[in-house]
Amino acid sequence: MMPITAIVEIGKKYKVYTEHYLNAAADKTIILVNGSLATTASFAQTVRYLRPRFNVVLYDQPYAGQSKQHNRHDQPIRKEDEAEILLELIEHFRAHHVLSFSWGGAATLVALAQRPRRIEKAVISSFAARINTPMRDYLESGRDFLHACDRRNVGRLINGTIGKHLPSLFKRFNERHVSSLDEHEYQQMHFHVNEVLTQDTHCYVSCADAIEVPLLFINGDRDEYTSVEDARLFARHTRQAQFQTIKNAGHFLDMEHPTAWHDTQQALLGFLQPVVVRTPSQPRSLALSGKSSVIPPLQSGNWLRL
Repeated sequence: MMPITAIVEIGKKYKVYTEHYLNAAADKTIILVNGSLATTASFAQTVRYLRPRFNVVLYDQPYAGQSKQHNRHDQPIRKEDEAEILLELIEHFRAHHVLSFSWGGAATLVALAQRPRRIEKAVISSFAARINTPMRDYLESGRDFLHACDRRNVGRLINGTIGKHLPSLFKRFNERHVSSLDEHEYQQMHFHVNEVLTQDTHCYVSCADAIEVPLLFINGDRDEYTSVEDARLFARHTRQAQFQTIKNAGHFLDMEHPTAWHDTQQALLGFLQPVVVRTPSQPRSLALSGKSSVIPPLQSGNWLRL
């Protein structure tokens, strides 16, 4: 089923391209927040297992994808601006859950700290509470290449670091995507990376302190850039935090191989829609079947064609 696409105006300042996958059987809506340099296409694997359970909303940031033609690009957008965009979209689509990936987690935490009334649960994937040495090295190299608008080396850097566990098909897609970006997108990412490197990451944990809804942090055990250990630092600052580790997965989790796709799906759905164990006093209709509506794991041949 194709999504309903629309341009949503945010505060008379931004126009945001959105994709809305409707599910007549679903009573909850989840909104997905991209990482850096990404567009709605980056969630193709994730949408596959969310659509049978939820209404799903994707969007491109004003500077990226199918949003950029509708906006001016005379100044960079801050993570606080991205948080305001997310809050507006939560209200517009009446979203109940949020799922962020990578640096989309920064804006998501800022937004959730404002305690949007509709949100019930949130999943923060491939994000950590501090900038460790591998991540700092990656960002410092990226900052130089972005400043020079060096498309080839940006693509190589991504594939050699956070993307090193991706299959070769996705690495080639990364290089094509990066080489097609406009100069303002490089300027935006340079601003973003510089902001991350020069600001104290305490702002992320202070946001976590203010969040009241349950949070799930998902990280791959092979991800040295947003590591499992660094993600678990949030445990000291969140009231209702859970943590899941995806074995044999790096930064890109469900994009890396079929087993990681399956395990990420199970972790996410188990948190958002936990199975209710039927007791003798409960009618059979109240028990949720985890088998009937979960998509089976992708076979490797089919997965690589998506």
